[in-house]
Amino acid sequence: MKIAFQMDPIGPIDINADSTFRIAEEAQARGHELFYYTPDRLSYVEGRVMARGWPLQVQRVEGNHFELGDEETVDLSQVDVVWLRQDPPFDMFYITTTHLLQRLTPGTLVVNDPFWVRNYPEKLLILDFPDLMPPTAIARDLETIRAFKAAHGDVILKPLYGNGGAGVFHLPEADRNLSALHELFTGFSREPLIVQKYLPEIKKGDKRVILVDGEPVGAINRIPGQGETRSNMHVGGRPEKVDLTPRDREICEAIGPLLREKGQIFVGIDVIGDYLTEINVTSPTGIQELERFDGINVAAKIWEAIEDRRS
Repeated sequence: MKIAFQMDPIGPIDINADSTFRIAEEAQARGHELFYYTPDRLSYVEGRVMARGWPLQVQRVEGNHFELGDEETVDLSQVDVVWLRQDPPFDMFYITTTHLLQRLTPGTLVVNDPFWVRNYPEKLLILDFPDLMPPTAIARDLETIRAFKAAHGDVILKPLYGNGGAGVFHLPEADRNLSALHELFTGFSREPLIVQKYLPEIKKGDKRVILVDGEPVGAINRIPGQGETRSNMHVGGRPEKVDLTPRDREICEAIGPLLREKGQIFVGIDVIGDYLTEINVTSPTGIQELERFDGINVAAKIWEAIEDRRS
């Protein structure tokens, strides 16, 4: 198959951690032809969705992990699969790319399905599963957030469309910074905030469970660094091996059918204690860590699901 990757610049990636690199590596091993472009090179021109980029080859060599062919402009309706893999922020630029890529379906398979990536961003899709999530409020209004904090005491405050642990604050019951943080966030953004009851189980880790076509394939635990509340690996969280619990499987059984129905082939959910906190569909990570811990080929499972859909 011909495979296009819409992703952030490939040069600076960590080849031992980046999930997109691992997906591309497995695609190449399976004989697929790769094409790479950055999202700013996506366009709509007279009825065609186009991308200006390069044929791509990848190799697991530090400092020399990719080779590009001659630059060319490709009509994406002529490729078999497009991977939507740029990282958030989930802003209007990101949303516009989902509108353009949506025009390729069903002839070209876009992974994950851009219509539902746009309509089911990480911190909003969980609202469909209120019995699985911790007490949560989404608001821009300070009085609403203040009332939620008064009711629950210890809370986590974060941007609704943030990622990688950026802008996440733990506000203990005695903390007096809520108004200042609200002023800070609303001063540069019109987006709402999300506030959740603090889960002390975070000290034991934030579990990332990987689902492929709605089925769990394994999990890693992410332990916050010393003095940190955030467990994201972007900010120093330490991954460790962990097994799926009965509660993890219960959560996956509840959300899996919806993910499969909506074309969300590669998804990473976050579980703290017994609670589902996020369903990551935009650019989930964790493949390489899971493969190392469990000795399984997660990337192959992803490609098997894609190849089944294209057969």
